[in-house]
Amino acid sequence: MVSRFATMVGPSSASGRREVRIAVVGDGATGKSTLIAAMASESFPKSVPPVLPPTRLPRNLFPDSVPLTLIDTPSSLAKQGTRNEELKLADTVVLTYACDEPVSFERVTTYWLPELHKLEVKAPVIVVGCKLDLRDENQLVSLESLTTHIMKQFTEVVTCVECSAATLYQVPQVFYFAQKAVLHPVDPLFDYERHALTDRCVRALRRIFVLCDHDMDGALNDEELNEFQVRCFNAPLQQFEVANIKTIVEQKVPEGVNSIGLTFPGFIYVHNLFLKKGRTETLWAVLRKFEYDNDLKLRDDFLPVPSKQASDQSVELTSEAVEFLNGIFRLLDTDKDRYLRPAEVDKLFDIAPESPWNDAPYKDAAEKTDMGYISLNGFLSQWALMTLLDPKRSLANLIYIGYNGNPAEALRVTRRRSVDRKKQTTERNVFQCYVFGSKHAGKSALMYSLLGRPFSNNYTPTTVEQYAANVIELKGVTRKILILREIPEDGLLQFLSNQDCLAACDVAVFVYDR
Repeated sequence: MVSRFATMVGPSSASGRREVRIAVVGDGATGKSTLIAAMASESFPKSVPPVLPPTRLPRNLFPDSVPLTLIDTPSSLAKQGTRNEELKLADTVVLTYACDEPVSFERVTTYWLPELHKLEVKAPVIVVGCKLDLRDENQLVSLESLTTHIMKQFTEVVTCVECSAATLYQVPQVFYFAQKAVLHPVDPLFDYERHALTDRCVRALRRIFVLCDHDMDGALNDEELNEFQVRCFNAPLQQFEVANIKTIVEQKVPEGVNSIGLTFPGFIYVHNLFLKKGRTETLWAVLRKFEYDNDLKLRDDFLPVPSKQASDQSVELTSEAVEFLNGIFRLLDTDKDRYLRPAEVDKLFDIAPESPWNDAPYKDAAEKTDMGYISLNGFLSQWALMTLLDPKRSLANLIYIGYNGNPAEALRVTRRRSVDRKKQTTERNVFQCYVFGSKHAGKSALMYSLLGRPFSNNYTPTTVEQYAANVIELKGVTRKILILREIPEDGLLQFLSNQDCLAACDVAVFVYDR
């Protein structure tokens, strides 16, 4: 067996899947049906039909307790359509060749893997050599030498293994690896080109490290390391185990251990070690204990975003969340100049999957200095805009950067605008103003003026909606956030026909060139 990492089987935490669907494909007579029948019956079948019906394996077969459905596929050209449909539905693909037929192995790279590309099959692939007991021992070639080039050329191939249905040798391993490739995928964790953890994986581990570093001294002491172990694996570390971990890390990454304990480089090294040993399930157990999904984002069910009952309601940050953000700003503003540098904002989000403000519509939506520094007003306005447009993303990023209050109390749904108008009063803190006007009328200039930017004679047509958000003081005391939303002229008719879009408007500004 050759894997992208040497594989170790062990208990793990599954990803919440109810079933894994495995399609078995390959040339005719390579042993597809026999492999499935041997797995299902735990014995070598004397005869099998040309194509087996879907075969369901019990959930207690492997540690993750997820049932497997094995799909046998026809090899004939006449039934190619049926096979292709099954491949598109598969969670993972087992691609077979016969160990006693070198031509069938060549077909793996010359036909089957290119065919999967052509069909745009995104599932991970396990290359399996069947009939190992029939291979001519005088022509024995190591599996590693045969498959190394496959795994370099086709990154979707996560494991290569040889088996024998006649002797049941490594038959269960075939389907364990197939299941594991789905439940504990390598791709989100490992960058094959850089041969290192992905950026998103490092960011997730950095957040976990920060959460576990209770005294915030930049290292996990023995007690913190033990708490991490208990939380993730329900078992404490013995003192000699802690000492062994530190010794191994210190030998390989000297900066990974200091006088206090395990530093972040050491923490990363330990998790990288899990991957190199093939223990993706161990790393996923850690990530899932901290509520990450397979995209290395917080799970949707961990984000209790309040739902609007009507289109003229909006979502805002609560006073508790705003106070938390005020504290974060003060903490990051180490030189006390009341501005955050771009690097300081990036540092804030280096424990999130990505910085949410690097792209439209947030990138240029807040007040900044010529150097790109953002004030507290700009900082809070960015959060208000993100909460208005994408409450789930806003809540997730609050949690990423350290909000440890009740997530359900970070956001609130405002009263309906129609009710506010009747009562002539409102408790909302964020107001949305739509900016309409013809081309060249000065809509963008008006937007920029809210952000304190100087007027420019250079004209750039607006082709997509853009936003500007800032804090407005009313009567010198009350502070509200105003969000301007520029509506491009080209999309005006479609926009005006959408009643839900119009319902979110507090006030409209019509700009004309006098």
